[in-house]
Amino acid sequence: MSVTEGKPVVCVLGASGYLGSVLTGLLAGMPIRLRAVARRPSPVPEQAVADVEVRIADLTDAGSLADAVADADVVFHLAKHSGGWRDAERDPASERINVGVMRELVEIFRRRRHSGPPPVVAFAATTSQIGLPPNQPMDGSEPDHPETEYDRQKLAAEQILKDATDEGVLRGVSLRLPTVYGQSSLSRVPDVGVVSTMVRRALAGEPLTMWHDGTVKRDLVYVEDVAEAFIAVMRQPGALAGRHWLVATGRHDTLGTVFRTVAESVAAHTGKPEVAVTSVRPPEHAPVIDFLSVTVDPTPFQLASGWRARTELRDVVDRTVAALLETAETTGREPSVRT
Repeated sequence: MSVTEGKPVVCVLGASGYLGSVLTGLLAGMPIRLRAVARRPSPVPEQAVADVEVRIADLTDAGSLADAVADADVVFHLAKHSGGWRDAERDPASERINVGVMRELVEIFRRRRHSGPPPVVAFAATTSQIGLPPNQPMDGSEPDHPETEYDRQKLAAEQILKDATDEGVLRGVSLRLPTVYGQSSLSRVPDVGVVSTMVRRALAGEPLTMWHDGTVKRDLVYVEDVAEAFIAVMRQPGALAGRHWLVATGRHDTLGTVFRTVAESVAAHTGKPEVAVTSVRPPEHAPVIDFLSVTVDPTPFQLASGWRARTELRDVVDRTVAALLETAETTGREPSVRT
C-alpha cells in the first residue's frame, strides 16, 4: 500500500504471532503508517485504513532490525522466543530473542537520536517476572524474584527499556501480562493456552481435568482487550513511560469456574451433554505455580491510561468455541486436542 507523509509510523515486532496479529488487526483500522514485522508474513485486513507494509525479517539480525524500525514513532515489541518459558531453560537462542532484541533496539535508537520526541517502545512483559505470586492481588509495586530463566530474561529486557527511558533514548513502557486467551475475529492465529485446550477437549467429548480442587484463581484477559491496552500506550505515553504496569481484569476467576464455563458453552453450541469437570492427581513434574492463585489489581494502569478490560469470561469462551467450530466446518477436520 502507498505511504502517506505526516502519519505516524507504527511498527509491530512479532506481528504474525497470537497477540501481534490481533494488535495489527486493530491498528490497521487507524490512520497511521503500519509496519508489520515478523519471521513469516503477517495477514492484515483487506480494507485497512492504515497504510500497511508487511515485512519479513529476522529480528536477531541487527541490520534487519534497524531497517524494520527505521523512522518508527512507535514500536510494539511483542517478539519472543517461540519455545516459550520451557525452552528458555535449555536453548541459548532464547536470550538472543528475549533480551538481545531489546538491547539492540535501544542501541539503534541511541544512534538515531534527533531533535524530535523520542520514539515510544511498548514491551510485552509478564506478571510471572515477580516470581512466586503473593497471597494478595499484585499491583506492580512488589519486588521481583523471578523463578525461571524465561522470567529472568523478560525482567532483563524490561530493565534495559527502563534504563534507556531514563537516558532519554526512548519512551519505554512495559506491560506485564497475565494469561492472555481467547480467539478473535481479527486473527486466525490459534490460542494454544489452557482455555482453548479445554474447549478442544470438550468438543471432543472428553472430561476437563484439573490438578487441584478448582479453587485456584487466575486473572484471564481477552486478547483483544490486551491489544487495546497497547494502543492506550500509544495514545498517551507521557503518563506511562519509564515504568512497568500490570494489565488485568481484576476479576480473579477460579479455574473451576473457567472449566465449567467451557463445558456449558460447548454444550450450548453443540446441543450435546456437558462434559464432566473433574480433579485428578497431578503429575510429579507439575510446577508449583500451577497450584497457586495469580491475582492482579489493575487499578494503577487503569487510572494512568483510561484502559479497562471490557470482555467477560463467558463471552470470550463463546467466541472461542464458535471460532473452533467454524474452523472445523471450513477445513472438514474436528478441532484437535492439544496438550
